[in-house]
Amino acid sequence: RVDTSLGAVPGPAAVWSQAVVLVGEHQAERERAAVFYARQEARNAELVAEGKADQVKQRDYTGRPTYLDQIVTSLKTVALGFFIATLIAVPLGIACGLSPTVNGALNPLIQIFKPVSPLAWLPIVTMVVSALYINVSDAFPKSLVISAITVTLCSLWPTLINTALGVASIDRDLINVGRVLRLSTTRKITRLVLPSALPLIFTGLRLSLGVGWMVLIAAEMLAQNPGLGKFVWDEFQNGSSDSLARIMVAVLTIGIIGFLLDRVMYALQAAFSYSTTR
Repeated sequence: RVDTSLGAVPGPAAVWSQAVVLVGEHQAERERAAVFYARQEARNAELVAEGKADQVKQRDYTGRPTYLDQIVTSLKTVALGFFIATLIAVPLGIACGLSPTVNGALNPLIQIFKPVSPLAWLPIVTMVVSALYINVSDAFPKSLVISAITVTLCSLWPTLINTALGVASIDRDLINVGRVLRLSTTRKITRLVLPSALPLIFTGLRLSLGVGWMVLIAAEMLAQNPGLGKFVWDEFQNGSSDSLARIMVAVLTIGIIGFLLDRVMYALQAAFSYSTTR
């Protein structure tokens, strides 16, 4: 038995019990939301029937985000950050791999910024986004953009480095074939460079996604942006007898989701990369 400030370290039964409770809380919150929208629709229908259509209002349900809502928010955030990182890292990596000049210019910057902690980036990103970003829709709130950009800044380096390495290690005979056939730069990249470099590119993508998922949890915890990181911190601050078990549920969830994300990337790598064994 190990006692902590939040009580004894929970066993598997206590952790499972809290997982069931969290799912039940989500279902209860969804039922309350359904009741809210049903009442709103009924009230609006009455107003329309009475000829008061100008008084009809549509309000969003503002209940507390549930545990499953926090999971969805974290997945959306890491997906956005990873997507932006990929859009930046793959083209830059191809440029570095094809051109020693570009590689020489960018490599010092890569080595300087690659080891910077997400906790160092987060205050800078928060200030810049708060000053410049205007919420264009509820789908992209400021908190999501801050977390996603932090994920981008910390997760693009593995993809960039592995893409550059993959392109630079292509058999030079393939490049010479492209010159003989007088392929344009675009066709040379899409027909020769990318297929040959895909295994290393996907290795970089898998590493970037794993880094992004770890960075996101830390960023949410520090900045108190919605997501699993905030859930863990809120439970720690709550200090109830069930908090430690709920934190363990979140830890297991973070690990399982990280594993599943890696398996998805591995499946994509196997599907799109050439192998002599297939």
